[in-house]
Amino acid sequence: MLGRSLAKRKINQTVFLCILGAFWFDIWYHNMGNLLKVLTCTDLEQEPNFFLDFENAQPTEAEREVWEQVDVVLKDAKGILDELQAYKGAGQEIREAIQNPSDEALQEQAWAAVVPLVGKLKKFYEFSQRLEAALHSLLGALTSETYSDPTQHLEREQALAKQFAEILHFTLRFDELKMTNPAIQNDFSYYRRTLSRMRINNVPAEGENEVNNELANRISLFYADATPMLKTLSDGTTKFVSENKNLPIENTTDCLSTMASVCKVMLETPEYRSRFTSEETVSFCLRVMVGVIILYDYVHPVGAFAKSSKIDMKGCIKVLKDQPPNSVEGLLNALRYTTKHLNDDSTNKTIKSMLQ
Repeated sequence: MLGRSLAKRKINQTVFLCILGAFWFDIWYHNMGNLLKVLTCTDLEQEPNFFLDFENAQPTEAEREVWEQVDVVLKDAKGILDELQAYKGAGQEIREAIQNPSDEALQEQAWAAVVPLVGKLKKFYEFSQRLEAALHSLLGALTSETYSDPTQHLEREQALAKQFAEILHFTLRFDELKMTNPAIQNDFSYYRRTLSRMRINNVPAEGENEVNNELANRISLFYADATPMLKTLSDGTTKFVSENKNLPIENTTDCLSTMASVCKVMLETPEYRSRFTSEETVSFCLRVMVGVIILYDYVHPVGAFAKSSKIDMKGCIKVLKDQPPNSVEGLLNALRYTTKHLNDDSTNKTIKSMLQ
């Protein structure tokens, strides 16, 4: 009897020790798992998760002053795009004038055709300056100390965030149209050559007062860039950072990375995406995401593609590639050819291969 009792007690002790061991292993396992999560956690895992209403956001009283300043500029943006889309150029008149240099009538016809077009190109350039000023106003509001982080800014100042998005949407659309219209640079080059020849021959140049030599130089540099509006915005954002030394650069770069993350999350989350009332809003959101990535890449010291970047580039590229191919090729090309750091050695090879 005593032997049986001792044996039973040993069995009970063994069972107890097994249960106790399993209990402590479970605690150790879960704590180790949590510890690993902490050690491997990145900002990318803490993406902002809220719906930014690009369709209906209205300004609060606190936003109204800046919103109204920017609204004046944005009201003209659609007209600028319409004029650029309708821009046909004076290619035929210029060709005939060049092929028949001694025919004064053809020279006059070409000049008469080019002068009003140069007036339009001047208008587009001047609008880029207004757009840069509007961007500065928005960045000033969205990076201020009013709220503790960019997520709060974008969530609580949705009307300003929407205007920032509209500027980016306009910028990429303008540059897409400009890149597919070689007549723009051809017209302006002919205008400048003809103007120089007229000065040499002391011929009065009708329309010269519209674009003097100094302005012509600036306009020429503007259109020489493949993506002139994007360059204006990236230069403008860099200028904003350098002029506001009291604001840490992170205030600006975090605003951009947060906007990119918000767009990505809305596009890949069915619950959010279903709240868009139009497919146009999907295109708008995609274009804005790419726009802020490119701005971030120019403004941040190491760019958008580095390991330390706060933008989930793999996730953003995947969102683009999940769309119908013909609808996003231009945006993928913008990442391929208009970013600053894609080809750096520090760029992840997977990201490079995703964009090849």
